[in-house]
Amino acid sequence: MRRIIPKAHAPSGMKKPLNLFNLVGILVYTIASLSLLGISLAMLAYALWEVYTAVHAGERIIDNMLNAIGLIVIAVAGFDVSKYLMEEEVLRDRELRSAREARQTLTKFLVIIIIAVSLEALVFVFRAGSKNVADLLYPTLLIGAVALLVITLGLYQRLSTDAERSSNAR
Repeated sequence: MRRIIPKAHAPSGMKKPLNLFNLVGILVYTIASLSLLGISLAMLAYALWEVYTAVHAGERIIDNMLNAIGLIVIAVAGFDVSKYLMEEEVLRDRELRSAREARQTLTKFLVIIIIAVSLEALVFVFRAGSKNVADLLYPTLLIGAVALLVITLGLYQRLSTDAERSSNAR
C-alpha cells in the first residue's frame, strides 16, 4: 500500500532553508526600510533646521527654502519607499496573489517616483528661473521625462487591464 505524505509533513531538509531564507529576507527588508525611514527623518529635520537658522540669522531665505523643498521632496520619496518596503515585503504575504495586485503595486511604486521627480523638477525650475534662465534646460528635460513616465504608466495600466480582462474571460 502506497502512503501519501501531506505537504505539511514534507521532509524538513527543504523546509528549514526556505524558512531561514524568508527570515533573512524579512530582516534585510526591515533594515532597509528602517534605514530609509531614519535617513528621511534626518533629511526632513535638516531641511527645517536650515530654514530656521536662515530666518534667525537674517539671511536671504529664498535659497534655503528652495534647498529645503528639495530635501523635503527627497525625504518624502524615501519615506514612501520605506513604507512600501515595510508594507509589501515585511508585513504581508510576499507573493502577489493576482495580476491585478501586481499592477496595483507597480503603479503605486511608479506614482511615488513620478511625484518625487515632478516636485524636484519644479524646485529646479524655480531655482533656475531666479538665477539664470539658461539653466532651465535640465528642469525642462526632467519635466519631459516625468511626462514620458506618466504616459508609459497609462499605457501599462491600459495593457495590463486588457490582459487581465481577457484572462478572466477564459
